[in-house]
Amino acid sequence: MMKEFLLGDKASRTPSDSLPGKKIDLLNLNPEEDIIVWFGHSSYFMQLAGKKFLVDPVLSGSASPVKFTTRSFKGSDRYMPADLPDIDYLFITHDHWDHLDYETVEALEPKVKKVITGLGVGAHLERWGYNADKIIEKDWNEEILLEKDFRVNTAPARHFSGRGFKRNVSLWMSYVLTTPTKRIYMGGDSGYDSHFKTIGERFGPFDLVILENGQYDKSWKYIHMMPEEVR
Repeated sequence: MMKEFLLGDKASRTPSDSLPGKKIDLLNLNPEEDIIVWFGHSSYFMQLAGKKFLVDPVLSGSASPVKFTTRSFKGSDRYMPADLPDIDYLFITHDHWDHLDYETVEALEPKVKKVITGLGVGAHLERWGYNADKIIEKDWNEEILLEKDFRVNTAPARHFSGRGFKRNVSLWMSYVLTTPTKRIYMGGDSGYDSHFKTIGERFGPFDLVILENGQYDKSWKYIHMMPEEVR
């Protein structure tokens, strides 16, 4: 698998042109408007019922400890940390480089009020300057009352974690976010399995379901979904 991944044909993996997109002025949003802005891969911003949520932000141009590898595609790098407003809740699904980006998260620290993440991930954030009081770490199948009419339920995912050679010392998550008017499932990274049915039966129906699509390979089918499984 590693030989194919590292040495196989990569020509078809890179867009032939700049990805189309539109940059929104996130610093001057109408607080009454509900919006979602996708930054690429699993990074996105949401404003819901006046609260601002940020999920797995990777805005440094690279999703790797080695800057010249795993570069962002042209057109998917429109936003920088300075373009983001103050964030009420930062969600981190797991600690892989393409979901937990040191440069981005460090730059955003003054803007972030609270972090929601899985057990063990907070240790990274504390090393990078986050006060432990900002961080809420949970196991699967727990509930967090954020404030009146805003609730998070943590849920499983079929994936793994680790930023080096040692794996699975922190937890990987998915989340159900309930606001006064919306219920949203944030899937993070996950292979297809029966947990989706369980989550849907327990918390659905959802106004919006956000699932990974595009980071797949036949060799990764247990930790990432194939396109037909996302459907």
